[in-house]
Amino acid sequence: MRKIIVLSMITLDGVMQGPGGPEEDTSGGFEYGGWVAPYDDDVYGKVVEKELQPADYLLGRKTFDIWEPYWPQHADFWPGINEGTKYVLSATRDKSDWKNTVFLKNLDDIGELKNSEGSDIQVWGSSELVQLLLKNDLVDELRLKIHPLVLGKGKKLFDDGAAPAAFTLTDSVITPKGVVIATYERAGEVRTGTMGA
Repeated sequence: MRKIIVLSMITLDGVMQGPGGPEEDTSGGFEYGGWVAPYDDDVYGKVVEKELQPADYLLGRKTFDIWEPYWPQHADFWPGINEGTKYVLSATRDKSDWKNTVFLKNLDDIGELKNSEGSDIQVWGSSELVQLLLKNDLVDELRLKIHPLVLGKGKKLFDDGAAPAAFTLTDSVITPKGVVIATYERAGEVRTGTMGA
């Protein structure tokens, strides 16, 4: 069984939209694209460099549409992006000229992918897909870069539909510019109790 790992840059209020640049994702009138850039430093860069090692990817169609014209020409920055398999959940597309792209149609296809043999699968961006995975308890690990700002609007990592789930913090670092980089692994059911009892 393959692990599904969600990697996301988020704000304190959970916004994940358009972290990379002003034109990356302006849908819904989003005007804060590129909000990650002011927080870049050597510590942050080393974490990102490690995350950009070759992998397989599970993407939503909108994220894929942003990636498809850009990353094939920028593999010098992201080694292995062209060789890694891009699994794309889409009801509207079924082919691409970008090599190693496979289209999935539904949640059952994702379940089959997760239960197949192979390396772990990374999910980048893809807010709607991430929410679908969380709703169906298919996320094994969250790798979050929590930036010290609030945007007040934009696509969010979490919505009200996520299945209740406990996670364990397995790694963390705080960058000089205040970004909390944390890895959480799935850890069973939610437990409750009374404080001080």
